[in-house]
Amino acid sequence: MTVLTEKKAPAAEEVTKAAGRPPGRVRRALTTHWYAWAMVAPVVTVIGVIIGWPLVRGIYLSTTNANEANVERTIGVNHIPATYESVGLDNYTAILNDGVFWDRLTWTLVWTVSCVTLSFALGLGLAVMLNRKLKGRTFYRMALILPWAVPAFVSVFTWRLLFNEKNGLFNSLLAGGGIDAIPWLNDPTWAKLSVIAVNVWLGVPFMLIAMLGGLQAIPADLYEAAEMDGANAWQRFRHITLPGLKPVSSTVVLISGIWTFNMFPVIFLLTRGGPGDATEILVTYAYRLSFVVSPRDFAGSAAWGVLILVLLSLFAVVYRRALRKQGEVW
Repeated sequence: MTVLTEKKAPAAEEVTKAAGRPPGRVRRALTTHWYAWAMVAPVVTVIGVIIGWPLVRGIYLSTTNANEANVERTIGVNHIPATYESVGLDNYTAILNDGVFWDRLTWTLVWTVSCVTLSFALGLGLAVMLNRKLKGRTFYRMALILPWAVPAFVSVFTWRLLFNEKNGLFNSLLAGGGIDAIPWLNDPTWAKLSVIAVNVWLGVPFMLIAMLGGLQAIPADLYEAAEMDGANAWQRFRHITLPGLKPVSSTVVLISGIWTFNMFPVIFLLTRGGPGDATEILVTYAYRLSFVVSPRDFAGSAAWGVLILVLLSLFAVVYRRALRKQGEVW
């Protein structure tokens, strides 16, 4: 009996091997997924122009002494060329040897940890409540998500009116109870508590949505089996809910931490870093150097920005490695 076999065309990888050239990973990816790369290319190009070029430019400026007085500029019909020079890493050395940086960094870390911890705890608690069957659950979900739908600057200006020491709603309520007015935004301690409260109010809806989605992905059979085995509510929460939410919670904590570390609108619009510099975080101080002080220090501001990027990158790397050691790789 004769068996007819159909010859198949040699694959590209086999042809490459036959020619004595091992296939490269990049070449193999381009050959196999060329259509996907073609679709992604315009987006990558736009992101490179919008993010890549400013980043490279900022890193370059951070190694110079550029300021408002020596950059290239045009005044009327006169064009003045740039006269700034390279100073190497002097800007970074000056920043790291300045107590201002460490004071700002300390408060930024306190602000970030406080906001993320409170937002996560409140968001998780509300998600657990709204994951149950209760009357008006849809309305409660919409009401709790509303702060996230309102633009941040609108929310912050509203809170600023509420915190007004003379005519604000909070002090009016306190006056009705015979309590003296609180200088919410004019006292360093109260100002710090105020900005944390506002940022937590803005951050809870994000945590709520993420945690609620994670809760709904946990199989209900696990809770039923645990309840039949005699596990109480706390034991079910500890051994089923928290492990089940780990993939979601680890991601949202990282994202929320990065957002909060760079949360410029809340600080700047609510207190402008005041009173004095009590609520100034790293990113608002970098803004101040570039746009507020005179002469504007472009090189110093760029160096602060690069240090912020390095700190966040280190945090992301360390955080990811910690998750990998715990077996949660993403």
